Amino acid sequence: MAAAAPTTPASRPVKSSWFFYGYYLVAVALVAQFVSSGTQTYVTGVFLKPMTVDLEWTRSEFGWAQTVSRFAMALIGFFVGAHVDKGRARGMMVIGCTILGAGLMLTSVIQDVGWFTAYYQWLLLRGVFFTVGAALISNLVVNVTLSKWFVEKRGRMVGISSMGVSLGGVLLPTPMTWVVEEFGWRVGWQVLALMAWLLIYPMSMLMRGEPEQYGLNPDGRSAEDMASSRGATVRADFDNSLTRAQALRTPALYMIVLAFGLSGIGLGAMIQQTIPFMTDAGVSDLTAAFLFSTFQSLPAAFCKPIWGYFLDKVSPKILAAGSFLVAAVGMPVVIAGGASGSIPVLAAGLFLVGFGLGGQIPIQETIWASYFGRRYLGQVRSVAMPISLLLGALGPQAVPYYFDRVGNYNGAFIGLGVLWTLAAAMVLLIRRPHLRASLPTRPGTAAPPPAPAAGLVPAAPTATPVAAAPVATAEAPAASGVAGIGAGPTPRAPTPRPTASAWTGLTSEPRDEQLGFARPSNGVRRAVPAGDAMPTPTRRPRGGYGLEGGASGSPTGSPSGR
Repeated sequence: MAAAAPTTPASRPVKSSWFFYGYYLVAVALVAQFVSSGTQTYVTGVFLKPMTVDLEWTRSEFGWAQTVSRFAMALIGFFVGAHVDKGRARGMMVIGCTILGAGLMLTSVIQDVGWFTAYYQWLLLRGVFFTVGAALISNLVVNVTLSKWFVEKRGRMVGISSMGVSLGGVLLPTPMTWVVEEFGWRVGWQVLALMAWLLIYPMSMLMRGEPEQYGLNPDGRSAEDMASSRGATVRADFDNSLTRAQALRTPALYMIVLAFGLSGIGLGAMIQQTIPFMTDAGVSDLTAAFLFSTFQSLPAAFCKPIWGYFLDKVSPKILAAGSFLVAAVGMPVVIAGGASGSIPVLAAGLFLVGFGLGGQIPIQETIWASYFGRRYLGQVRSVAMPISLLLGALGPQAVPYYFDRVGNYNGAFIGLGVLWTLAAAMVLLIRRPHLRASLPTRPGTAAPPPAPAAGLVPAAPTATPVAAAPVATAEAPAASGVAGIGAGPTPRAPTPRPTASAWTGLTSEPRDEQLGFARPSNGVRRAVPAGDAMPTPTRRPRGGYGLEGGASGSPTGSPSGR
């Protein structure tokens, strides 16, 4: 029976309790996403008209800050993911909260100073400061961490935590509209800065890295569960994790990025332009904010656990297609409500859009974790994020540009519905990537060398001086490498240390080179014998990776490579 999941030397165990610590992180993620999305997106519509009128900007100029923000997020996100995989989520949240609050506070005092006009200051603060701060407390940090703490309950937990995104649209626009109308837009930004500091600093103290760092297993599984069939799903999620380089060689990564990137174009545009669309149709500011909060953001918030529940039972790509289509159907209804000035029709359209968009965050997070595994999830998400965000940057700029040229939003909103329909068709074509083979290892034994399958070319093993060994004869045939593939190469005779074997393909997990441990499949670490070479990645003509210099097992219930 496997021992309990070990802790890393730098980790501090969490006190054992009947209450799984991962549930605290769900609350942290909910609050963090409430602040991040609320200050980044949902209050934008509240400030759009007061700031453009006071500072004499066009709506398109105001929207350029959102476009700059997308580029900045794409850049910073590439580096954030790797730090999440190293268990540094708490420190990033503290830094992010500091930067975000400072950016919000400074926005309240922007004014022309020589060539450095208020508009340039807005682009810098909204495009860079807000973005960097929000990125360090956003879903890339908290939801990726949650995906490491939950596997079988991942959809439900991410669904609950991502309610914070929509709650930002439920709880903030109406009171912030009142603050801006009564005290001005500058006071509004100051209120948001204080809110960010007061909420995120305490919650960040509860954030943790991976459960294995603290002697725990995902979903609260015990060591006995992990050694039995009850932990099979959790083990498989770790064993089948793809590295960043491996993920980049799969079509699934690009299909997911493109589908959700097209969706992001509409998501960003609707969050920013819905309130101006309704006020242009003759709806008062407070009524527009109320409709936006109650009929778009509220359904988007409370449908997330529903989407999350079904994510643990139904294929996520089917649910993704459904969410895209529901939002697409809502767009003509919104346009009809605006044209007629009918509040009930507007409410119905906003409800459909909100319910459809509400599923996209938990669905996307679950697809990434389910398709690529949790071990390197931060790195995989961060490398895909720039493409998705750059696509999403088109919406906040293209929709107001259309308005400035045409004078209404109708054609732009129809275009968003078409993009969601295309995304629904695309996501159904995604196929789950799989590792080509795995190398099971038991403590103290070497993994049997696998036989080459189609598309896997044996790589020459690293030359290592070994004692003379008996030569296999016809009477003593070579053992099969991997069941169902065929007979493998003739194995070496047993030696005091693991046999050096290598082959190409997406196969083995790297050893922990810093700590000098091999991590076999039952989660028990063993020291690497002296002289046993670490696996060295080698690039092959067919695009695979070979692991040369020793067999290594795939860890289960053990910390990721740190």
